[in-house]
Amino acid sequence: MEKEKSFATRCVHAGEGHNPFGAHATPIYQTSTYVFESAEQAAAAFSGGPGYRYIRSPPNTPTHAAFIEKICSLEGGPAGLAFSSGMAAETALVLSLLQKGDHLLTTDVIYGGTYGLFSSLLPKFGIEVDFVDTTDLERVKAGLQKNTRLVFLESPANPTMAVSDIGEIGKITHEAGALLAVDNTFATPYFQRPLAFGVDAVVESCTKYIGGHGDLLGGVAVGSEELISTMRRTALLAGGTMGTHEAWLCLRGCKTLHLRMERHAENALHLAKFLEGHAAVEKVNYPGLFSHPQHALAGRQMSGWSGMLSFEVRGGVEAGRRLMNRLKLCSLAVSLGSVDTLVEHPASMTHAVMPREMRERNGITDGLVRVSVGIEDKEDILADFAQGLAEI
Repeated sequence: MEKEKSFATRCVHAGEGHNPFGAHATPIYQTSTYVFESAEQAAAAFSGGPGYRYIRSPPNTPTHAAFIEKICSLEGGPAGLAFSSGMAAETALVLSLLQKGDHLLTTDVIYGGTYGLFSSLLPKFGIEVDFVDTTDLERVKAGLQKNTRLVFLESPANPTMAVSDIGEIGKITHEAGALLAVDNTFATPYFQRPLAFGVDAVVESCTKYIGGHGDLLGGVAVGSEELISTMRRTALLAGGTMGTHEAWLCLRGCKTLHLRMERHAENALHLAKFLEGHAAVEKVNYPGLFSHPQHALAGRQMSGWSGMLSFEVRGGVEAGRRLMNRLKLCSLAVSLGSVDTLVEHPASMTHAVMPREMRERNGITDGLVRVSVGIEDKEDILADFAQGLAEI
């Protein structure tokens, strides 16, 4: 029996090599439709048989198929779908699994766009939603209802880096007859593989670390054949298909994922330690620090700490703004996972959609700054923060 290839080798080779004319790099199949050799072949394809039909219909194009094969290999799941954004992937997931009268239980520290989807859109379809602190297993148990069909986690959570016990929540969820989905965007499959803990579906914003260069919009969902089959019809009808060029960029981005994530994590830990010892910083949120409340848990379910951190500046929102306005190397921008370092103010940017009371209750204070640590020289990053904090 052939030994399974390492993660790094699969980053480079999984999904590759099925190309005509001996092309070394997977081509961009820039076509919207496909020609059939006969009416019988076309009828078979549109009856659920193998083959490509139309760009909106999975498997979309051979470029998409190559990317899905690669990301499934990395996430450790048998099937997947590519979407136009992470939010499109989440929308297809919840609309495929939930219907009027169902209940969704989700973590209370969550990306602002996801919060908007769950709090504003799903209730219009008669779907009940509750937000709970999923770092507390007892609150998860108490939050489950007879009509709970799906539990949704972010771990580490955006932007406080709270870590939930994926394996234990999976057991609790399945005992209640519900499914568990995890947003794995912050950790990526390099540092965390939720499917190995019994999770039913993983979603990722490919805009972030998967693409890795801040130049695409995309999302992906990976899970069992049965679950992904349930999602295919919704994906087709909702139309949130990943573009072919974006699929090619994701395919290329994955080839260096293992290298980039090691550097992101190394730089983030270096910056986190510096910030933790700075007089102008009140608190640092990073799973790699011993001060993180779920540091031990993160060490058990993650193989590394990734490149995201957040910290509270003494002096509140005005101090945070002064810091961000003083940074020279690092850029003030939303999104994350790019090769360059990005900073943003969650309370007024990514999480402004959340009510202030909910933000403050969940640790998203006015003084909180989120950092997506890039792959620049770590001392240059540190020096930029040092000069930015000098007069705070």
